[in-house]
Amino acid sequence: MKVLLLQDVKGLGKKGEICEVKDGYGKNYLIAKKMADFATNTVINRYRSEQKKALEIAAEEKALVEMTAKKIAEITLKISQKVGANGSLYGAITKEDIAQSLLENHRLNIDKKTLELKNPIKSTGVYEVEVKLGQGICAVLKVDVEGI
Repeated sequence: MKVLLLQDVKGLGKKGEICEVKDGYGKNYLIAKKMADFATNTVINRYRSEQKKALEIAAEEKALVEMTAKKIAEITLKISQKVGANGSLYGAITKEDIAQSLLENHRLNIDKKTLELKNPIKSTGVYEVEVKLGQGICAVLKVDVEGI
């Protein structure tokens, strides 16, 4: 009996492969546990079309992430904070502040967990913050901290 593997099966094959197995093993184990399906033409064509759609969606998502990375790289985010006599800020600027400022000023909804900021910003100046957007794509955001 021929089956289409719906997931990796140790000692048999990887997801998407068509394998020849004994009838009992195929029906009673692989198909019963939803690890495989009968390898008919309709099942194979449906699986291939689903894979094609998944690849198209992944490509669209990657293009969207790359476009977001370009937008972030072009931005210089300006944040104003009260400054003490010695030039240090009264309150530190954190990842949350940067994410909130991006949302308010540039309409970019970036999760604070994607921002790479080793320590909160405690003085004025221009800082570079790495934004990890996923799918191996990173962007560098410039943050200009100004005193009031």
